[in-house]
Amino acid sequence: MPKKPASTTPDASLPYEAAYARLEALVESLESGEVSLADLVAKFEEGHQLLKICQNHLRAAELKIEKLKIDDAGEPSFTPLDEESES
Repeated sequence: MPKKPASTTPDASLPYEAAYARLEALVESLESGEVSLADLVAKFEEGHQLLKICQNHLRAAELKIEKLKIDDAGEPSFTPLDEESES
């Protein structure tokens, strides 16, 4: 009987760098062409979860980015990225 692949669900608290590195390793593994169908499906599902984790980290970072502006008095001021998109 074929061995069933272990289901690996990445932890949502995984740091971006770790999630991205694991995602890269999965893609490389899948591109090798040496993966059984069952492993392929399991790795694809894990990759999908890792992609969501990476996207969430990027979205959170984007909301924290501030854009430097010069105000009317010639002084630097910071505007959060999400406020600039509203104006």
